[in-house]
Amino acid sequence: MKQSLSLNLKQKLLMTPKLQQSINILQLSAHELGELIEKEYMENPTLEMDSSSEHELEPTSDFERTMDFLEYLNKDDEKPEPMANDDDYKVKEFTRSNQTLEEYLSEQVDFTFNDKQEIKIAHYIIGLLDAAGYLRTSLAEISSLLNTDEEIIKNVLVKIQLLEPVGIGARDLPECLAIQAKKINVYNGIIKDIIDKYLTKVADGKIKEIAILENTEPIKVQEAIDIIRSFNPKPGASFGKENLEYIVPDVVVKDINGKLEVIINDTNVPKLRVNSLCYKRDMLDVNSKKYIEQHVNSAIWLIKSIEQRRITLLKVVNEIVKQQEMVFYKGLSYMKPLLMKTIAENIGVHESTVSRTVANKYMEMPYGIIALKKFFAASVNKQNGEEQIIADKVKVKIKELIESENKAKPFSDQQLSNILNENGMKISRRTVMKYREQLGLASSSKRKRY
Repeated sequence: MKQSLSLNLKQKLLMTPKLQQSINILQLSAHELGELIEKEYMENPTLEMDSSSEHELEPTSDFERTMDFLEYLNKDDEKPEPMANDDDYKVKEFTRSNQTLEEYLSEQVDFTFNDKQEIKIAHYIIGLLDAAGYLRTSLAEISSLLNTDEEIIKNVLVKIQLLEPVGIGARDLPECLAIQAKKINVYNGIIKDIIDKYLTKVADGKIKEIAILENTEPIKVQEAIDIIRSFNPKPGASFGKENLEYIVPDVVVKDINGKLEVIINDTNVPKLRVNSLCYKRDMLDVNSKKYIEQHVNSAIWLIKSIEQRRITLLKVVNEIVKQQEMVFYKGLSYMKPLLMKTIAENIGVHESTVSRTVANKYMEMPYGIIALKKFFAASVNKQNGEEQIIADKVKVKIKELIESENKAKPFSDQQLSNILNENGMKISRRTVMKYREQLGLASSSKRKRY
């Protein structure tokens, strides 16, 4: 085997940490960017808040700043902990008040049961309930685990099923609905029969068949189903949810003197600058100077990346407004097909840059707040030279037609397709079915009412 030496030239694109940071910053929403800036401010001693920012620091003398700087450098890279403010405690208190299902039921158990053994069993059963509030463990298994008579377990479960929310502790859907029907004294007649025997047929829309089997009129079956549908099939699902998050728009578009103006919403984004003392390092030793220089370079890159994000966002949104101008004057129904590639070519950037720029960001406009990605609407392909149609617009029309239809004779997918075609929307029956299902709307047989 002969060994030889060879020289090859290769081109490789390496993404530096700074470039990665710049790309990540471009994708951040205003809220996320604010959090990043706060984090970087706490970790980089060369950064300070700009005096124009609402997070302005307390004024201090140059001597005090210098001494703070030196003290920081002598702490072996120990980073100061952020101070908690009043708002932090408010958030924590609000989170604690958001009870779980188990906590809510446990409070009721302590007031409902008197017997110590029953209290113990009740707490055990509550701990077994799933997120929807159902008991999926058999009474025999619970009896074995607690070494207690199954009849006692059953009696405790019956009491638990009387607690709020109504329907809790059921072992299946029919039992859950039956508990709720009993609560309002309607668990009898056709309602009882439907719950006990015909829930599958209800799901399939077989109202006529149920009426024949029960020797009654379809309209009475329909009325009974309407009552049953008012019940909650997952009584425990509303507990333990995370707190609602409020959307903060990243950009605002306003009509100012007949012209649409794009305003970057950076009111909650702290402004940064490099501490002026970093450029006066005569009193520092060599190691300290090197340390400061590294952090200054990092700070400058961060500030540049934030400004670049702002410029790119402004360019992209201005082009979106230009392309979708009618939306801002006449409403969302005037949205037209738009590709990110079109925006990228018009402002001279890569398509991936546009994608990152609009990610996780929202715009405030006269009709409310909308995700920037929403402006890049999907479209139905052109056929025979017909104009492109936005898929969302078709869905809105389908929903309107179904909502206004004669419930006794609902439109079939083919009829919907015909109506849309008459209105200039060349859509096939199969496409109508796909969009209807995406909207969560049932087929015509299941929508029919008697």
